[in-house]
Amino acid sequence: MTLLPPHTTLAILGSVKLGHVLPCVGVARALAIEPEMRPVKPRSLFHLVSPWGPADPADSALDPPYPDIVLASGRETAPYLRAISRRSSGKTFTVFLGNPRNWRRRFHLICLPEHDRLTGGNVFTSLTAPHPRDALAREEAHANPHPGIAALPSPRVALLIGGPSRKYSFEQTDIEALATIATQILGAGASLMVSPSRRTPQVLINTIQKIVQANDDWQRRTFLWDGSGDNPYMTMLALADYFVVTTDSVNMIGESIATGKPVHIYEPSGHAQKFGHFINELLTQGKIRPWAGQLENWTYEPVDSTLVIAQEIARRFALFRATRP
Repeated sequence: MTLLPPHTTLAILGSVKLGHVLPCVGVARALAIEPEMRPVKPRSLFHLVSPWGPADPADSALDPPYPDIVLASGRETAPYLRAISRRSSGKTFTVFLGNPRNWRRRFHLICLPEHDRLTGGNVFTSLTAPHPRDALAREEAHANPHPGIAALPSPRVALLIGGPSRKYSFEQTDIEALATIATQILGAGASLMVSPSRRTPQVLINTIQKIVQANDDWQRRTFLWDGSGDNPYMTMLALADYFVVTTDSVNMIGESIATGKPVHIYEPSGHAQKFGHFINELLTQGKIRPWAGQLENWTYEPVDSTLVIAQEIARRFALFRATRP
């Protein structure tokens, strides 16, 4: 059931980074509306000065007709969101997901996680970031699972691994620790599903693969995605009984705690203060636990920030429409 009035139109300004587009897609899905995708393709100079500079006036993403609502995420989309608000004479309701860094007062609504610590009358915060991996998506994946994962005996453990970033590094000690975790999972009699990211060092993937293959029963109880074919990540979210997630990825943690299943964490070398606030809050609420060498069972209320954000957008859009002449 849609949260918006009938015939409401919505567009997504598409960044070059999929990680910026997917949150918008998730929110549009929660709003039960089919979005118009408007890829943002600024020329090099306009890209370099974003989000502080202007939008590229030659980009077709700025062309009319203008929808009722525009969602955007990512620094290069911020100038475009501001430009559409101006070109539509303020008739388009503008929503930015994340911290726009600039022009904060020019957007009708900014939605971002609490750990970003941004406040303001047009700011709405949630525990986690929005994503398209909601209950319905998991149900669809459960009904049509990746065959290699569906064949694994229960219990199944998803080992979700990120990689080096500005705040975290994956040292040799981290590689050894994650390989040990894989060994401990198999040693407990569970099946292991490994999902590396684009940032995951190849040496880490190779090490885990070598460790896994040393187990006599590895072919029956392991699945390691090698990057070929479709990413089976949704099937892992749908079929996992437990999760072990590296803390460099707040998105993977957020998607995992949306399932309500036990989520263990491993923190690689380094530390991000902003992420630390996020992790500490989840630890305090009992939604995650540090990996302590074995699988643990506990329950908690799943976190569906995507729906919460969609409901807030619908509420504020209704107020916006009611106050316009």
